[in-house]
Amino acid sequence: MEASIALKKVGKLSGEKTVLADLTFGIEKGSLTAIIGANDAGKSTLMNVMSGIEIPNYGAVYIDGLDLTKRRAEIRKEIGFIPMEVDLELGMTLEENIYFVASLYSLDNSTIQNRLQYFSEKLNIEENLQDYPGNVSTGIQKKAMLLRVLVLDSSVIFFDEPTAFMDPESARQTWAILKDLQPEKTIVYTSQNLKEVEQNHDRILVLDAGKIVLDGHLDKLLESTVEYHQFQMELENMTDELYEQIEKIPTVVTPKKHGNVILFYGRSKSVFFQVLEKIDLQLVKDLEIKKLGLDDLLDSQLIRKGLD
Repeated sequence: MEASIALKKVGKLSGEKTVLADLTFGIEKGSLTAIIGANDAGKSTLMNVMSGIEIPNYGAVYIDGLDLTKRRAEIRKEIGFIPMEVDLELGMTLEENIYFVASLYSLDNSTIQNRLQYFSEKLNIEENLQDYPGNVSTGIQKKAMLLRVLVLDSSVIFFDEPTAFMDPESARQTWAILKDLQPEKTIVYTSQNLKEVEQNHDRILVLDAGKIVLDGHLDKLLESTVEYHQFQMELENMTDELYEQIEKIPTVVTPKKHGNVILFYGRSKSVFFQVLEKIDLQLVKDLEIKKLGLDDLLDSQLIRKGLD
């Protein structure tokens, strides 16, 4: 499938620190890609570099085959960027903000108005268009920033934390629109909301220290851990001696102790009964068993060492 975005040996420095390290990958047209990782993993920098806000120190970014650094003027309309922080002009109404930016791209008023009306209804903010940014919630402001990009009809949309500050209904509306845009639009976003990522992606890129450590659809990423369960057990008193006994059980994987709580993994629920053989049942205060998910993959032990 044709790549809408392509990075070739892209690197970015901050002083002497490497923020992005020799990244080479492509993102398919019409796909929905989530970028996740720790706060200092390089997610925002990668978004800024891919959208042309920042220039890489080495390597190149291509949008629809065109070098983003060398041919920025030709393709700037094809790139829509929505930052996490609100960047609306406070002295303009939401509608004036949108008209002002659209006018920079030589869109005629009829086109702007038609798109504005259609998408503002979809986002349920038509009644807020005459409000000033300071008089509406941050969630409404974020929807207005999305509306601004939708009016431009950009083919590639970068969205930093799409539903940050939004109530559940607004988040649902936002994702409904983003999914309706496919496959005409290529959408790349960052998010700390892992449940949201699990529900809304074609592909997940996990960044760690400026490098991609996991890449693929969640089902693919979980293939190596599909047989595993996660166990969390709270006891009245978890002694070091008892923890050491549990740690020695061959079927117990990557155990961790936090006070009187022990967290470990196992290939089947039968592992739990093997642990119980070492424990007085009357000491068990709480127990939770679950299949692995995206949050488990982000655990540094799972990323760097795996479960085996």
